[in-house]
Amino acid sequence: MKAQIKKHIFTIGEVYNLLQNTIIYSFSGPIYFNRIIEQIRYIGLGSISITIVIGLAMGLVMTLNFGFGLKKFGGTLYVPAVVSLSLAREMAPLFTSLLIAGRVGSGIASEIGAMNVTQQVDALRALGTNPIRVLVVPRFWASVISLPLLSSLSCVLGILGGLIVCMNEFDMSAGFYFNKVFITVKTADFISGLVKAMIFGGIISIIACYKSFNTTGGTKGVGNSTTWVVVTSSILILITDFFLSKIFLVYWTK
Repeated sequence: MKAQIKKHIFTIGEVYNLLQNTIIYSFSGPIYFNRIIEQIRYIGLGSISITIVIGLAMGLVMTLNFGFGLKKFGGTLYVPAVVSLSLAREMAPLFTSLLIAGRVGSGIASEIGAMNVTQQVDALRALGTNPIRVLVVPRFWASVISLPLLSSLSCVLGILGGLIVCMNEFDMSAGFYFNKVFITVKTADFISGLVKAMIFGGIISIIACYKSFNTTGGTKGVGNSTTWVVVTSSILILITDFFLSKIFLVYWTK
């Protein structure tokens, strides 16, 4: 039991050290902008299709459930406000980040993990190149930049999905729907969702890169690392989301 606790504490320290070095290297020495743009294409543009699907699905399903639930109490008029606020503050950044953790986190873990077990990372060190600067920094900033943009797209599509349900199921006009949305969702609500997405993006990339650098055991080890990254990053996102929601609700979006 004590050995497991020590192991977890050591892991937390290593992850923190990797994050610290990533931020330091981001503002010192050569910065590989081409690699950052390449990763933005992979993480951002490559995830647009699943973002569109999750955004529309969230809007359609949430509006349908909230609509028929509130209809029993005569509260159908509040559906646009509830759905849009939930998407902007919580659902869009959370569900988008969980999907990206599955797609991008596993991709980073398998790619760098394979490089590690085939000693390509050691080859970079032998050539005098810092692996963190070349491999981690571009993926970290690409995730931090891409996640808020994907979350915004998911939020907008979710609101449009809610509009479709409201117009077809509850005879609500588009003008009334958008009027409720703009009255309810404040700038602070939208920004809180973007900040969450940025933090979640950093969590995904750092966790994936940390595990990749510690991958051993050949192809089986790469598979185990991929699974570990997806599960761990998803759990950390959910835990972090609670504390961020508490902070934003209490101190920011009053």
